[in-house]
Amino acid sequence: MIARLAGMVVEKALDKVIIDVGGVGYEVYVPSHDYDALTLDEAATIYTHHVVREQAEELYGFSSLAAKQLFRLLISVNGVGPKAGISVMSLGPPEGIRNAIANADFAFIGQAAGVGKKTAERVVVDLRDKVGVASSAGLSFAVASDDALDALLALGLTLNDATAKLAEVDGGLPTEERIRLALQK
Repeated sequence: MIARLAGMVVEKALDKVIIDVGGVGYEVYVPSHDYDALTLDEAATIYTHHVVREQAEELYGFSSLAAKQLFRLLISVNGVGPKAGISVMSLGPPEGIRNAIANADFAFIGQAAGVGKKTAERVVVDLRDKVGVASSAGLSFAVASDDALDALLALGLTLNDATAKLAEVDGGLPTEERIRLALQK
């Protein structure tokens, strides 16, 4: 299983990038906001989800561990495959998508290519309790990747548990302090 790639971005085409790792180029499908953030000929670290099928192997990549885990939750929903999952992830930053699910915003999720009304409803119903509480940022798409959330996920907490613990901690504190306080909860 390929879980993470660290290398140079050598090519960008539509919804995918090629990351050169030690002379081997990995083609990785990425959501639009991660695609925009990646720059040619610059180093990048991408957390990947490896899909093995009878006819193909595909990598789906994300700039944060939280985004990767949200993607995995999305594709666990009946009727949502990796292509639809990456389409949902392209709607905005992971925090905005997580908030849309937590707030039962069917219309927002339904905007994703390949995701109809019924699938959007199924996503919200199946994942609402799994994504954690909505953040105080609401659906603000200016929200950056949360390093504290990524750290808690790396320590083995579920997305729901990590977001619930961080919701009880002042977001203005330094990352290390937020992690420490969240772990005490």
